[in-house]
This record gives sequence, structure tokens and C-alpha cells, in this order.
Amino acid sequence: MYYFTLVALLFYSYTLIDPNITLINHPLWTLFRNSMVQFGYYHRDVSTIVFITIMALLTLIHVRYVKKKVSVSPMRIAVYTGLILLLSYPFLSRDLFNYMFDARILTFHHANPYTHAALDFADDQWLRFMHWTHRSYPYGPSFLPLTLIPSFLSMGKFILNLILFKGMWVLFYLWGVYMLTKIKKEYGLYFATHPLIAIEGLVNNHNDLIAVVLALAGVYYASSRASSLVGFVASAGIKYITLPAALLIFAKKHKAIPYVVTGLLTCTIAYITITGEFQQWYMLNFFVLLPFLYKYFVSSWLLTFALLVSYYPFTLYGEWDSPEKLFLKHTVIVVGLICYALQLLLRAKRPILR
Repeated sequence: MYYFTLVALLFYSYTLIDPNITLINHPLWTLFRNSMVQFGYYHRDVSTIVFITIMALLTLIHVRYVKKKVSVSPMRIAVYTGLILLLSYPFLSRDLFNYMFDARILTFHHANPYTHAALDFADDQWLRFMHWTHRSYPYGPSFLPLTLIPSFLSMGKFILNLILFKGMWVLFYLWGVYMLTKIKKEYGLYFATHPLIAIEGLVNNHNDLIAVVLALAGVYYASSRASSLVGFVASAGIKYITLPAALLIFAKKHKAIPYVVTGLLTCTIAYITITGEFQQWYMLNFFVLLPFLYKYFVSSWLLTFALLVSYYPFTLYGEWDSPEKLFLKHTVIVVGLICYALQLLLRAKRPILR
């Protein structure tokens, strides 16, 4: 059922493919693509029901894996999950295409992405499906060198570039599952099957997943202070939001450190939300705390479902172009947060799964 749901997610991801992206010139692909676009863009009510159903199945199956402590290899699940979602389309976000073009500025146009924006290359055909074309490179120094690898290897071919970029996310995902499994099998299984990891990490390909895995490397190699510090610094060098995670170096000596990091991450996300907009993938950053606060992660499945379902205004109505759509999104997330708080209060009155 889990792999069937992932395959359904793979197919569904093409219902909102950008009309300006062709990918493959083949009659069978054209038939498939047109059918998906017809369903996703012109039957949005039914499409949204399918979307919510897939999110519900992913969440329920994840809960079963965690609660029942299913005897299965987390790495095997991760490999199959990565292979299936490798071919998925980032249907809820266009950030991956920005990552690709940022690297292309250097590898193809031989310019500096920190000083040039996509709009500076008006003749580039990739601009047809780009968003945020006016901004220069917004990330730290760790991420760009990583993205140059698939960009260079793709030799300017878009479809190859897309697959290689998504492949890099799969490799980091597998690395994260491996390290967590080595720490404790339950952690690896939780990470490998978590719906938010699948959607925001492997389908939408937000670089928060890579930052989290690098921070987890800092946790995993904690016995070597130098190696641990490299992991945390590299993570913060992608998005500075993970900088508080470096305090986890001292987590063994000071039991309160994970809670301090939780507070700092929460304050950082709250600040970003107040000054801008809350994005569902920001919650990926908390996964660096998984080896320390696992019992609180186990209780968060309703919050996870709310974060995923909060995309329904996008699948039902289209772009986030009105306050009404954002209000619907925020309402679902707030309800999820309230449910999570109630779960924690109820669990505080009885033994918590460890």
C-alpha cells in the first residue's frame, strides 16, 4: 500500500505541471501529459479530493510503521521511495527550477549568480517557466557548489538537469536515513516514511532537506568535534535557519540543549513568518532534533497532515494570489498546531512511546 501510494503521488504530481514545460517529445508522453493537465487544471475539485486522499494515506501508513514498529529495513524503504519519487514533478513549488537556473548562470552563462539574476539572460528559454526571476542568489555559500555538480554533468540539457538535481536530493535523503538508522532503527524508519520528507524533500525538493541532513551529519559524527562542526557549518551555510543546531554538539553534556535549539528554531521561523510568509517546508528544519526529541515527533502526525493538506487552496483554486487563499492555508495549519498541542497534553498524562 505504501509503494502504491507513492506511485499514485508520482503520477498525481504531473497534474500541475507547468504548461510551458515539455520535458519529452513523444506521442505517449504528450498523451499522458495532456491528460494530467486536463485533470489538474480543469477538474480541480476532483483533483483536490485525490490530493487529500494521497496525503491521508501517506500519513496513516507512516503512523502504522511508527506505532506498530514494523520489522522492515529503513534503508530498503528509503531506496524504493527515492527511486519512485526521483521521477516526480515538483508540483507544489518552483524552487527547484530556481536552484537549477542559479547553477546554470555559472555553468552555462559563466556569470556570478550572486550578482546576476535570471532576468539578465532574457534569451534563455528556461525563463518560460521561471518565477522570482528578478532576484540574485539568496542562499549561503554551501549550497551553490553542490548544485554545480548536476548542472555541469547535465551539459545544459533540461531533462537531464532535472533528473540529476532530483537525484542529489535522493542521495542526501538516503544518507539521512542511513545515519539515523545507525543511531536507532526507529529514527531511520520515521525519517524514511515521513510524508513531509517525501513531499517537501523528494517531490518539491526544497534545500531545507539537504541542510537538515548536513546538520544530522553533525549529530552523527559528534564523537569527532571537527567532523561534527563541519556538518553544522555546512548546514548553516545553506540556510542560516539551521545555525542554532550547532549547539547540539553539547547535547550529551547538557540535556536542555535540544529544547533550547527547539526554541531558537521556533523563534526564527516565527520571525520569518511575521516579516514574510510561513512556508510548510520550514518545518523540515526541526528534523535535526529527531534523535533527541523523538517522543514529540511521534505525536505530531496530525500536525504533519495539516501541513500537507494546507496546500489544498493551491490545488483547488490555483496560485497563492489572494489573501483568502492564504487565510485558508493558515487556518488549516493553526488547527493542526492546536491538535498537536492537545496531543502533547494528553500524552503528558500517560507514558510516552520512547
